[in-house]
Amino acid sequence: MRSEFQYLGRDNYPSERELFETYKKAAQTMGEKLVIIRTLDIGSEKREDYMGLSQEGNPAMGNRGIRFCLQKKDMFKEQLRAIYHASSYGNLAVMYPMITSVDEIREVQEMVREVKKDLKEQKIPYKDIQQGIVVETPAAVMMARELAREVDFLSVGTNDLTQYTLAMDRQNPHLKDRYRQHHPAILKMICIVIKESHKEGRWAGICGELAADTVLTGEFLRMGVDMLSVVPSCILPVRKEIRETVIHGQTGAAPGL
Repeated sequence: MRSEFQYLGRDNYPSERELFETYKKAAQTMGEKLVIIRTLDIGSEKREDYMGLSQEGNPAMGNRGIRFCLQKKDMFKEQLRAIYHASSYGNLAVMYPMITSVDEIREVQEMVREVKKDLKEQKIPYKDIQQGIVVETPAAVMMARELAREVDFLSVGTNDLTQYTLAMDRQNPHLKDRYRQHHPAILKMICIVIKESHKEGRWAGICGELAADTVLTGEFLRMGVDMLSVVPSCILPVRKEIRETVIHGQTGAAPGL
């Protein structure tokens, strides 16, 4: 669940109550099925005037994702409170974007402990939900095992990981013929994250456009991926590819990776 849409197209931050009601509805609607809420991933092209974000020469590498949230701690804590409050109504998990270091995730977890303490003091029920991160920079890939020790799961954000690894803006029309999501470096990085996560007993997923690329579905299964996050229109084609790959016994080790 991409929560930044709750913050866009308006004149001020949504209230904690607004956020809670949205997350509660999602949790109740999905019942026992897992709902992963990605915390506010604002910045780059996603911004509003009220947020006070300055103009940046290279916004894709600027003040975005968890960096912005850790600067706006009161705002971020309200979102965390809303998520944990809603967790008692279903099966929620939380995922933090643009984490690049162990220090960042520990700073977030300290805020989570404060939120739990506040809720407990106010006798508001909550669950100890799973916490995960989005791996979308080469730095996070190289620190995958250390990061996996701090959280419950990792999800590879292939859109940003591709552009950061190739040093190419994926929205630049002049680079469309050179921008290769199937670049071997990207596939090796995904494989690294999956392996390092599994070494620490954590599960690993893939999100972004590449997750829905059925040309790579079999390869992802051979790598040992645990989850593919795709848009609704891609669910059936990806599911079909998964079934056919499993039926034909093609889920062995990934060759060359």
